[in-house]
Amino acid sequence: MRGIFYVFLFVLSALIGLFVGSFSSLGWLFGSFLGIGFGALGVGLGHLLSKMSLPSLLGGIGGVLSFWVLAKAFEGLCPDWIRFFLHLTLLVMGAIVGTRKGPEFKAFFKKGEVLATPKILDTSAIIDGRIADICETGFIEGSLLIPQFVLKEIQYIADLPDPVRRSRGRRGLDILSRLQKHSKAPVRIIEEDYPEIKEVDLKLIELARRKGGKIITNDYNLNKIAKLHGIDVLNVNELSQALRPVVLPGESLRIQVLKEGKEPEQGVGYLEDGTMVVVEDGKKLIGQEVEITVTSVLQTPSGRIIFGREKG
Repeated sequence: MRGIFYVFLFVLSALIGLFVGSFSSLGWLFGSFLGIGFGALGVGLGHLLSKMSLPSLLGGIGGVLSFWVLAKAFEGLCPDWIRFFLHLTLLVMGAIVGTRKGPEFKAFFKKGEVLATPKILDTSAIIDGRIADICETGFIEGSLLIPQFVLKEIQYIADLPDPVRRSRGRRGLDILSRLQKHSKAPVRIIEEDYPEIKEVDLKLIELARRKGGKIITNDYNLNKIAKLHGIDVLNVNELSQALRPVVLPGESLRIQVLKEGKEPEQGVGYLEDGTMVVVEDGKKLIGQEVEITVTSVLQTPSGRIIFGREKG
């Protein structure tokens, strides 16, 4: 459908150019090519502008108009040959400044409100559920946007015959209900969709680009792809890692030794946040709750490992 629309625009541009050229010195052939050229330029600019967020677009228009007025004010002070370059330079400056500062301009009309970037939730962050706890504390500023295509994906998972995946989907629906009732950040379900894009991850990236928002996710692949597209990502797993309590060598911990370690005579337990604790000579302590002294802390790609021995 979109292809037919573009063909119609090009044909219309060619006909207009043909009509104008036949009544001027351009000639009908050159006029038709000129019409097609301007039509292609219009389609290209329209496609580029459609990807901009509304505040950036309005800011760009305002910047161009403001700097055009500035150029008109100074053109009388410049020689004739430099006026064109003055106008061009200031118009380009206005477009750049306006598009970048447009979102901040809303602050002038929202006195007392915090201008915050909207946050877009993906399926993994919703099913994980920790985002609900974070939102209830008030740490998230700005609106939480939940796209309709993410809701459809969660509903699809909730209807699967696999009991494990079905349980995850239903958990996601429960978390959404909890967010709507208890989140201190406003929650909005938006209908925007992009039928020409098949993958949900790419739809989220396109939505974040148009809204000027950030994506909240636990998905490692989405995290990487979004950053490649210049989209900011808030990863709940990274936040969880950053908020784990700092444990230093020499401090004491009380843990339950649950199983054997990889090395001989080692025992293994876990803190409440899931951090693994390896107890030297702890094999004989399996099943007991003991107090240990931390000897070292190892940071690995999958998280921290704490090493210690029974406090003597």
